[in-house]
Amino acid sequence: MATAQKTGVSLEDARRVIAAAEKKAQEIGQPMNIAVADEGANLVAFVRMPGAWIGSIDISQKKAFTSRAFDISTKDLAPHAQSGSQFFGIHASNDGKIMIFAGGIPLKSGDKVVGAIGVSGGSGDQDHAVADAGAAAF
Repeated sequence: MATAQKTGVSLEDARRVIAAAEKKAQEIGQPMNIAVADEGANLVAFVRMPGAWIGSIDISQKKAFTSRAFDISTKDLAPHAQSGSQFFGIHASNDGKIMIFAGGIPLKSGDKVVGAIGVSGGSGDQDHAVADAGAAAF
């Protein structure tokens, strides 16, 4: 029997994704800001772990927006957004809501992107690892 595909990100889904991301952040000892967006790139849920940088609140939410807006991880978008690359200047689009740092990952149901997670508060590798753990729980 085939498993039904999700058509979006519910609050229950977002809470599960955030819980998995928080667990990974605790394992690596790095407090994070974690945002989950829906198919329209709208914020569904957000958590700022105790001690996470205030400046990363906005960044985490914009990473989720970016991943959903372009259906790509921010880590994979970053090399294409550098000077001389095909998407140079993309960070200035969408009223400055585009983030090209690692930590944003699309949430997929089958092959369809139905939302995204954005994480900020550590190094790019840490942010991506925490986002990946959250996305895996989706």
